[in-house]
Amino acid sequence: MIDPFAGLSTEQSDPRYSQIDRLSTEQVARLMNAADATVPAAVAEVIPEISTAIEAIVDRMRKDGRLIYVGAGTSGRLAVLDASECPPTFGTDPELVQGVIAGGGPALTRSVEGAEDDEGAGAAAMGEREVGPLDSVVGVSASGRAPFVLGALREAARRGALTVALSCNARTPISAAARYPIEVIVGAEVVTGSTRLKAGTAQKLVLNMISTITMIGLGRTYGNNMIEVSAANSKLADRAARMVSDITGADLSVARPALEAADWNVKVAILMVRQDLDADGARALLSTYGDSLEAALAAGGVRGA
Repeated sequence: MIDPFAGLSTEQSDPRYSQIDRLSTEQVARLMNAADATVPAAVAEVIPEISTAIEAIVDRMRKDGRLIYVGAGTSGRLAVLDASECPPTFGTDPELVQGVIAGGGPALTRSVEGAEDDEGAGAAAMGEREVGPLDSVVGVSASGRAPFVLGALREAARRGALTVALSCNARTPISAAARYPIEVIVGAEVVTGSTRLKAGTAQKLVLNMISTITMIGLGRTYGNNMIEVSAANSKLADRAARMVSDITGADLSVARPALEAADWNVKVAILMVRQDLDADGARALLSTYGDSLEAALAAGGVRGA
């Protein structure tokens, strides 16, 4: 019987790490740190592929499409994590960027036996979400072989969605199933086959790029400021106030009351201060320019720092 995983680079055993159980804690930590340091270079090798995929995703999301990540195990947890960070960071509706993990909610904290191997369940997950031509589906699998992810990508493609595959091996099945394959080759792990290590780090870096650059492309930042931030706690409220102060040049004693009057909408508060408007006037101006702070400020002949 042929083992389909035997030849995968992520499944190889690296002889440099064969004695780690006999080393000191600091020695193992240094070995792991050195291994992790190789990951950004591996990601850098596929920046063109990442960029092309992101541009295609942004194009569809500008037409009201969604971004849906699909993964299993560690890859699925990373996918759900990245999706869950978009609403507080970029003020998105929770439905706009979604994370789907094989096995559902229980799989976030423990292994769900057989979930990764169910190709039909992956396809069904796309049907349940009514994936369509405007949506972008990103399949994430370190091995590049997870049947759940493969099923999701095939069904998404059948429904006309844009498909992206993120794996850590070459010429993988999910790459073949996707319009935009991204293969970050990180090689063997410190602990053989433990792809939550370098492969997981690589996937997190790429997912960071996909979500962040997509949101920049959709106008959900101003400069490097997260102007759509949800002031859901005191830390975020303080950050929002500093942001208004930094962009407008106004003192915090002016920025915070403006935010309160704007119901903690950063863009509205900025326009209130910069254009000397009340909250309703600022909202109307923002609406006139398609909710774009850049365009609304430009209409008044100003550009923030």
